[in-house]
Amino acid sequence: MTSEWAFILDEADELSAMILSSEQAQKLRNAYQDVYTNKDLVEQIRAFTRMKEQYEDVQRFGKYHPDYHTIMKKIREQKRNLDLDKRIANLKLAENDFQDLLDEISLIIGKSVSEAVKVPVSNPFFATSSSCGSGCGSGGSCSCSA
Repeated sequence: MTSEWAFILDEADELSAMILSSEQAQKLRNAYQDVYTNKDLVEQIRAFTRMKEQYEDVQRFGKYHPDYHTIMKKIREQKRNLDLDKRIANLKLAENDFQDLLDEISLIIGKSVSEAVKVPVSNPFFATSSSCGSGCGSGGSCSCSA
């Protein structure tokens, strides 16, 4: 291991500490705690998970499964109930904000290596600022020189 590698590892540790202490990370921790400390909400999530397993079984057979309509209706109702819960909505927003932070950091690191580095991101806003524009993986014409 060279001193250059040790420096890179130190910088990576510092970056991870900065990410973990960021406002987005704190919001995510708080939202996660709000959801998973509520016993009723945790039970709703478990019930939804069990229903998802039944849903996957029904999907194998499609409308020919004897409980197709019942399970399809129940899973939609449970999902709607979870989606309408403010704590779940806050958790989803916090997850998206944290993912945006990670995407932005990934792009900065990728660009510091080379403008030609392709960085996968989940947010289309960040994808448009990549070196390839919208071409390589989106079906558009690519302006990259590979």
